[in-house]
Amino acid sequence: MSAALMHSILKRIATGPELSKDISREEARAGMRLVLDGEVDPVQAGVFLIALRMKRETDDENLGMLEAIRDATLRATAPVDEVLDIGDPYDGYNRTLPAAPFLPAVLAACGVASVSHGVESMGPKYGVTHRQVLRAAGVPVDLTPEEAAVSLGDPAIGWAYVDQKAFCPKLYALTGLRTLIVKRPAITTAEVLAGPVRGRLKTHLVTGYVHKPYPRIYAMLARHAGFDSALIVRGVEGGVIPSLSQTGKVFHYHGRDEETSTEFKPADLGIDQSVRAPRIPGASDEDQSEAPLDSAAVAKAAAAAGTAALAGESGATRDCLVYGAALCLWHLGRHGSLKSAADAVRGVLDRGKALEHLR
Repeated sequence: MSAALMHSILKRIATGPELSKDISREEARAGMRLVLDGEVDPVQAGVFLIALRMKRETDDENLGMLEAIRDATLRATAPVDEVLDIGDPYDGYNRTLPAAPFLPAVLAACGVASVSHGVESMGPKYGVTHRQVLRAAGVPVDLTPEEAAVSLGDPAIGWAYVDQKAFCPKLYALTGLRTLIVKRPAITTAEVLAGPVRGRLKTHLVTGYVHKPYPRIYAMLARHAGFDSALIVRGVEGGVIPSLSQTGKVFHYHGRDEETSTEFKPADLGIDQSVRAPRIPGASDEDQSEAPLDSAAVAKAAAAAGTAALAGESGATRDCLVYGAALCLWHLGRHGSLKSAADAVRGVLDRGKALEHLR
């Protein structure tokens, strides 16, 4: 039965740019479940994933892929009313020094229980990931969803990182296949919405984008996954923190409201930087995407910069954390303006509260 279903799907989706046909949400879900369960040949699994991407996934196909991933996800409910779920790019950063791994600790110090998630390393970028940076900072990175939920409920911690290999081992098992595929497969969009840790009453999503079609897609998927609100940020390298030197833009929704867009300038938050994000030490310019990356060294540098920022040191990493956390606080209605939210974040950084939550 599984062989016949996949054969039928591949005959339709993998026949070239003009002849390929779309499949239904139910077929996308069933096909992805076959891939996750290892019930089809790896060659067929690879064709399924890349053919969907090459013909451009429909909304129904994206929804079906998300449903299959969520079916395979282990999740826990934290003993707090609301959780903020931070979905940064799983393939990491290779042109800038990432600050976002420290965002959950900053938000926890501001009273917002937060969780981030990811993997050790993922193509096609193979950049520096949350897991690599947090491990370099001495933070536990192998919590189960249940352990992460307990950390969110602990007032002294209030945040956690949970790895895909812990919350969705079947999806993590496709890492080798994804390496062979080379290009981003169809699951890249959906996997950040797996939602391994939920709040008792509400769960909010923060994720990033680069290309213009994706805010609508992410909002659609977030609603389908049950997120009570979403903040979708035009961020550096597709992450959740905007450029420090250019006009920023976010899309956001709450409840049943339609998503709307808002633009702002870094100066609105009291940020004045000439760089868009912290530079990788030793880099000759900001765009090092073609240069070989020493992930361990960059993760160590990011960990040092992030820890220093949490201890009150000024600079681009601190401004990134102020920017990213202020956007989240503003989105959640904790502050009426980005400026007051940014000032509140600076306060917890200056008092060392965020560093206490990291430790």
